[in-house]
Amino acid sequence: MEIGISSASFFNKEVTENSFALMKHLGFRLAEVFLTTFCEYEKEFVDLLAVEKAKNGIEAWSVHSLNQQYEPELYNINDRTYSGAEAYYRKLCYAAKALGARYYTFHGPALLKRIPYKFDYKFLGERTRKLCDIIGEYGAELAYENVHWTYFSTPEFFEKLKREAPDLKTCLDIKQAMQSKIPYLDYIKAMGDRLVNVHVCDYYDDGRLCVPGRGSFDFVEFFKVLKGEGYDGPILMELYSKDYETYGEVVRGYEHLLNCLEKI
Repeated sequence: MEIGISSASFFNKEVTENSFALMKHLGFRLAEVFLTTFCEYEKEFVDLLAVEKAKNGIEAWSVHSLNQQYEPELYNINDRTYSGAEAYYRKLCYAAKALGARYYTFHGPALLKRIPYKFDYKFLGERTRKLCDIIGEYGAELAYENVHWTYFSTPEFFEKLKREAPDLKTCLDIKQAMQSKIPYLDYIKAMGDRLVNVHVCDYYDDGRLCVPGRGSFDFVEFFKVLKGEGYDGPILMELYSKDYETYGEVVRGYEHLLNCLEKI
């Protein structure tokens, strides 16, 4: 396992094209590249990012979009609506290829109604297989992230979907598990060997988020669990910019994770 960071951690503090130099300055070498808006999905901007990434010696493990801009419509039953979303999806697939990323971290549709959803897993599986095939054309894979306000808010959802989509991978987010009020181990068990990415921050007992080392989350135990389950991929810090004031705090969070990892 290796500690890295998502450029989402710098959202509203630094523009995306400057994030690689900042990562290098803070001591990181592994990243998830978060693209924040439609103009950043365009080839010209992505190619600029690829140059900046290489110049600063950063490895891109995954890409991530501001997903609610188009991802929900990738499951729209209307062909025209789906096609529009697919055009943007392919831009992110190109970004993964250009940046050398192995995975696209995916949120999918949101839970918009306060009623129980009855999922059509046959349709969801068929569409997910198509998305997996598309990104495969670009040499990358789709990694579905657990998020408390999306379809993938429970382990049971993925248990059923993975039967329909054999190539689908996953990303575990521990804060999202907490916000779903479901133990992270339940998600890990459901994800199994599909787990290829992990997002972490820390949080207090009341649920407020913070930099690793400042809250109550037991990272040593978490890393032991991941190791016991055979996971050897990256651990990526994904912070909200409002949860820290200085980059020194980010570095101390990074050091805390390294110390916890060293203990196992």
